[in-house]
Amino acid sequence: MRRLGRARRGERAVTSAGRLGALPDTIEVLIAGGGPVGLAAAVELGNRGIDCIVIEPRDTVSTARPRCKTLNVRTMEHLRRWGLADRLRKRAPLPVSWSQDVVFCTSLAGRELSRFTGVLGLAPDGDRFAELGQQAPQYVLEEVLREAAGQLAPCRLELGTRVVTLDQTEDFVDVTVETAAGERKIIRASYVIGSDGPRSVVRAQLGAAYRGGQALRPNFGMVFSCPELWDHVRHGPAVQYWIVNRSAPALVGPLDRHGTWWAIAFGVDRRTGERAARRLIDDVAGVPVEATVLSTDPWTARMQIVDRMRDRRVFLAGDAAHLNPPFGGHGLNTGLADAVDLGWKLAAVLAGWGGPALLDSYEAERRPVQRRVIDEATANMRVLSTDLLADDLDDDDEAGAAARRAADAHIQETKKPEFHALELVLGLRITESPVVPPGDRADDGLVGARLPHVFLDDGRSLYDVLGPGLTLLVLGDVTGGQAIEGAARARGVPFDRVDLTGSDVAARYAERVGAELILTRPDQVVVWSGRAGPADAPALIDAVRGCGPGSAARRS
Repeated sequence: MRRLGRARRGERAVTSAGRLGALPDTIEVLIAGGGPVGLAAAVELGNRGIDCIVIEPRDTVSTARPRCKTLNVRTMEHLRRWGLADRLRKRAPLPVSWSQDVVFCTSLAGRELSRFTGVLGLAPDGDRFAELGQQAPQYVLEEVLREAAGQLAPCRLELGTRVVTLDQTEDFVDVTVETAAGERKIIRASYVIGSDGPRSVVRAQLGAAYRGGQALRPNFGMVFSCPELWDHVRHGPAVQYWIVNRSAPALVGPLDRHGTWWAIAFGVDRRTGERAARRLIDDVAGVPVEATVLSTDPWTARMQIVDRMRDRRVFLAGDAAHLNPPFGGHGLNTGLADAVDLGWKLAAVLAGWGGPALLDSYEAERRPVQRRVIDEATANMRVLSTDLLADDLDDDDEAGAAARRAADAHIQETKKPEFHALELVLGLRITESPVVPPGDRADDGLVGARLPHVFLDDGRSLYDVLGPGLTLLVLGDVTGGQAIEGAARARGVPFDRVDLTGSDVAARYAERVGAELILTRPDQVVVWSGRAGPADAPALIDAVRGCGPGSAARRS
């Protein structure tokens, strides 16, 4: 495949602010939208040597509306792979050690009703994952990813610019971009990623449309400053406090330890929220407080997914492709996983070792995940603070104690999946894909799933020793690994062999996974496993790289 816009090796990435002269004529991948998803795609591509440009209208990252605040363990594993996990944790205002709790209460100064501990992947769980989750405002992640992309030679960040139109052929996409001054230029790209959010220009240009519904009740989000509020919190540190009272059923949490808070008032429309913001804060606190509203963000939950995520050389990712309620914290994490999936596949095709079925697999693999996440988030939304209201919750008598016991039982029964969702985060499995062979595997539950994690004898994560392409993990003295490696190298596929034979961990891990040879792809997904080599190693490698039987007929 002819590659457009190759940079000279050693060049620094370019970051500009809407200057027409800084825009290239050609590029391999153009990314519309420089939020976390678009930037994650740029980092994934840039780390693989693919020239890409991020077109983003905002010159600076806004801290006014932090929106997403939960980075799950899978997102943190990707950040670890990029060498960014520790950098992000150092920037996060709330360290993981500060709290791993979610509290339900009548107010911050009122009665506690229920509590969940070890939530959202914030507590260690043996070998289950390489990284703990992290609570961090979206803008912290965005700032870290901007810096990382800016340090990668193949990446260009073009701030103060926006995508206007697309015109694609079978061989390229002509993208018209516009600066803040109204100047326009056409950039010719091999591929385009539309990660430009719910109002996506790229989605509109493709004629793709959201399908699904939205909630009936509005919500009113806000960020406020109230340093004295910590003096009134009776329940200790928590990453979320669910407020259950009739005057202000809400969800609230700290953005830092110095008095900046976020809140969502359930069932409150824009007009009411803006008029009554200070009263809502007092009712959430349970006592009158001095607070300053820093920003407001009215919203209504949407449960929607686009009817198609690809048109030839143009792909949709993140909120441009799917929208879900925020309960459980899955939205941003799902979008970032889109970027990882699409990023390595585009890189493989542009590098010449990936075939057409690899790009076909993007929608085939991601759509079921997106639907599952939407379903789970919708289920989490069925019980909010407004649905937990009851009489006597603040009373000191036996009626109050009974009401609180009943509330605790109901909350524990209905809300646990929202805060303990590692089966969803880590257990998602690809069941149908043109590049995940369905047969010839030792364990039907392993292929298509994330490689089970383990810490090695020297304390490193297993993921730290995997290569950037295909990796064959060898756990015992078995034959067949050489055939897989030979087939991969003969086809120019980047390949690493990690031999753990003889280590203390190898035997335990082999028994756990039911295989002694495991083949993983760049995103740590298992594509083949066995106790001996495959019957046809060349066919296996061709299938995994998207060049299996019949794939040549599909357009890349």
